[in-house]
This record gives sequence, C-alpha cells and structure tokens, in this order.
Amino acid sequence: MENKRKRWLWGGAVLLLLALGISKVLSLQKSPARNPAGGAGGELSVRTVVVSPQRLEETVRAIGNLSANEEVEIRSERSGKIRKIHFREGSAVKNGQVLVKIDDAELSAQLARAEQRRKLAEQLEGRQKTLLEKGGVSREEYDRILTELNTLKAEEQLIRVQVEKTEIKAPFDGTIGLRYASEGSFVTADDRLATLQDLGSLKIDFSIPEKYARQVRPGDKIVFTVAGSERKFSGTVFAVEPKVDPATRTLPVRAVASNLNRALVPGGFANVELALRQERALLLPAGAVIPDIKGHKVFLYQGGKAVSRDVAVGLRTSEKVEISSGLSPGDTVITTGLLQLRPGAAVRLSGEAAN
Repeated sequence: MENKRKRWLWGGAVLLLLALGISKVLSLQKSPARNPAGGAGGELSVRTVVVSPQRLEETVRAIGNLSANEEVEIRSERSGKIRKIHFREGSAVKNGQVLVKIDDAELSAQLARAEQRRKLAEQLEGRQKTLLEKGGVSREEYDRILTELNTLKAEEQLIRVQVEKTEIKAPFDGTIGLRYASEGSFVTADDRLATLQDLGSLKIDFSIPEKYARQVRPGDKIVFTVAGSERKFSGTVFAVEPKVDPATRTLPVRAVASNLNRALVPGGFANVELALRQERALLLPAGAVIPDIKGHKVFLYQGGKAVSRDVAVGLRTSEKVEISSGLSPGDTVITTGLLQLRPGAAVRLSGEAAN
C-alpha cells in the first residue's frame, strides 16, 4: 500500500513539470523576438553620425629653448686697469653708450708724441714741395719725405684706434646684467665684465621630426607655454635649418615672439605647438572606422540596413580620423554595435552620436 502511494506521488510530480514546460514554450511563442541591443524583430539598435566637413588642424608638439633676441658678453679688447664703470646692474642701456673705461694714460702719451711727429713731418713735406716746384730738390727726395709723413699718419691712427678700444660701448639697445669686475681691477680679453641682452623679443629654438620637414615654412604660427604660467604665448617661425640633424633625425626650427611686457625670461623651456596644416576635412569618431584586410571600412545606414563601405584614412587625432576618400558629405555612418553588424543587417536608429 505504501509503495502504491509513492508511485502516485511521483506520477503527479512528473505531470506537474510537464504542464509547466508546455506553458513556458507557449509563452515564448507568443512574445516577439528581441536582440541583445534592445531591438525588436531582429533589428539592432544603433547610433549614427552624419558626415560633414570639419576643421582639421595637424599639430606638432616639441620642447623648445628660450633665448634673447640678441645677447653678448661684455669684454675688453685691451688688457688694462678699469678706470670707470658707467652702468648700473640690471639697467637699460642704449646703443653706443660707454659702459666701461679702461685706463689709457700710456696710450694718450703715445698719441701726443705721434701727433707732434706728424705735425713736424707735415711742415717738412710742405717745404720740400715748394723746393720741388722750384727745382731745389729731386723728386726722389720729396717722395721719401712724403712717405715718411704718411707712415707717421698711419701710426697716429693706429694709436687712436687703441685709445678707442679703452672705451667699451654697448653694441645695441638692451638690458645689462650683473657685473663681474670692479673699478681698479686689471682685466684682460678673457675676463667677462657683464652680459648685455635685447629682451624686446625672444627666440624659441625647437626641433621637429624629419617627416614634417617639407611642411614647415617661415611665417608659420606657433603657440607655447612656459613653466610657472598657464598663459599661452604666440610666435612666428622665421628660420628653418635647411638640413636634418643626422644624429637626432630632427629638423631645427627657430621662431620669434614679442616680449615687450617682459613676461618671458631667456634660458627657460617652452612647450611648443606648431600648426602645420589647417583645412576643412571629413572627420569621423575613431571608433567608427574598422580596420580591414584591404584597409579600412565603415558601415553606412541606408534605408534601415547596414551597408559596408571601404574608405581611405588620413590624419589621426586622439578622437577623430580623417577620411580622405570613400565618403561624401551627408552620408550617415553607424558608430555603435559594429561588432554585431554584418552587411545588409537590419538596424534601427536610437539617436545620433556627437561628431
């Protein structure tokens, strides 16, 4: 009796399970099919972007060095004792201004003697010329006196040049730096007395990879920043080295930037951005372009279907890819669900992606 009761219980359980299975199958047959992306009827829900010309800017970044427009070390061409220093450290000086005077007492004495000898020779030459005209002396004798006079004039001029070298003058307008000698010091040509810099504008020297050598030209614009400031400064390329550096495979470039407000300091580093190309081009989000065996392709949305299109790509940025051929303005490109797409697959738009 007990065994019979167990058989009835097992049979009832089996019938219950069969009833539940049949009910589940019927409910699945009545509900519409859905794809993983949320579309109904086998359609894949996707986002798209409409192709349109956009501004494309190709930028090269480099580290540059700042230097003064003009810079020179102030040194004496003659050895001697400093008699007077005519500048104040850190001050502005003008072109031709006397900065340092070297003692010239000995040269002044030599110059006075040369002047007297020259005057005496001039008097002698004058008398000899009068005698020559009257036939009192030979032409040969007169030429000897004239040669001696010209020699004395040359010696006097040489001494005057040496005297002028005892005055050290500013070669251009600029700002004088710290001085490294005092009045009374004995200096030679090897001793640096100070540094003069023209800070009205600054040079920015930097190098770019050799593959851009044909694209950079004098007149191109740069933007750069310096340490300790978030301000962006602008400059202009004015010289390009005609030869690539074989050691670094880079091309040296020099730009200039105005510094009238003295915001830039020579000797520092600059983070340079050089815009090589600015134009209108067809750009797509980088994720919309699919690498292919033949190159690259994209999927277009056409009449509810995904259509494959081969494209050629150009410049790449961090977020965009330039399409050089294969697309036209107005084409609608699918940007999501690309791994599930196949040519001819049914798709449903869920919105446009930001281009």
